[in-house]
Amino acid sequence: MPQQQNRITQLFGINYPIIQAGMIWCSGWELASAVSNAGGLGIIGSGSMYPHILEEQVVKYKNATQKPFAVNIPLLYPDIDKHIATIIRHKVPIVFSSAGNPKTWTTTLKQEGIKVVHVVSSAAFAQKAEAAGVDAVVAEGFEAGGHNGREETTTLCLIPLVVKAVSIPVIAAGGIATGRGMLAAMALGAEAVQMGTRFVASEESSAHQFFKQRVLKTKEGDTMLAMKKLVAVRLIKNQFYQQVAEAEARGASVEELAALLGRGRAKKGMFEGNLEEGELEIGQIAALLDHIKPAAQIVRDILEEYNAAHSQLCNRGGFDLPR
Repeated sequence: MPQQQNRITQLFGINYPIIQAGMIWCSGWELASAVSNAGGLGIIGSGSMYPHILEEQVVKYKNATQKPFAVNIPLLYPDIDKHIATIIRHKVPIVFSSAGNPKTWTTTLKQEGIKVVHVVSSAAFAQKAEAAGVDAVVAEGFEAGGHNGREETTTLCLIPLVVKAVSIPVIAAGGIATGRGMLAAMALGAEAVQMGTRFVASEESSAHQFFKQRVLKTKEGDTMLAMKKLVAVRLIKNQFYQQVAEAEARGASVEELAALLGRGRAKKGMFEGNLEEGELEIGQIAALLDHIKPAAQIVRDILEEYNAAHSQLCNRGGFDLPR
């Protein structure tokens, strides 16, 4: 399969511009190493890990492969200084930051030779991230699972807006799980794609099997953005979601929503497999998935479909312009 380099593949030292998102409770070293070994970029999601667990994950990853990888850090994580120390100590090459101000840690990380990417949901935030010195941004549209932008800007609108607003490379995320989706994102100006939902439904994902099977059963309209007062998150509609929806409908306060969310709700759903009481974060594109596959097969399938779709478009040619 021919390999074409762009700014993202050169920046990360990877073969293909396919990035596996750093999802809480779903993306440990097994998944990250499988994606990286397949030529993409695997990410360890540290947002659900205690500091000693992240250290164990990084060590296990480095024992499994020498391929480049990243750690995703939500900047609101309470012990983030300990995560930063682990990343620096183990010379993690790349950090993806999210959910916070990129100015806080970008300079510290870059002084250690670490490449920094920040996740944004608007062109304005992308410009702030570029000003903070990040090497690239992930532009994540409204379709994405997990934490999301309150503005509800879709990926189709967001990507060209961000590409126009910044000079650094843009990685597209939200509603992408196929080679055709990847081709569409690249046509809009992205130089790579980040996929979360597609890799949740992989053999190496650390998500509970019950959650993986629930993802495959998800249809159109089965997810909804919720808790915008607290932290916007896309959820599968289950018993917990219904409680949130009812609370929001009667104007529940931030404090009440926080109490309803409580502690460990995402772990209960995605990691422990409680499909009714747990928080089930997933993207709209889950409706397109029907198989759990090895991560390497997912990468290969995406690349094959991308190449086939690209050839089809080229063979169709262009349009005659009106005179």
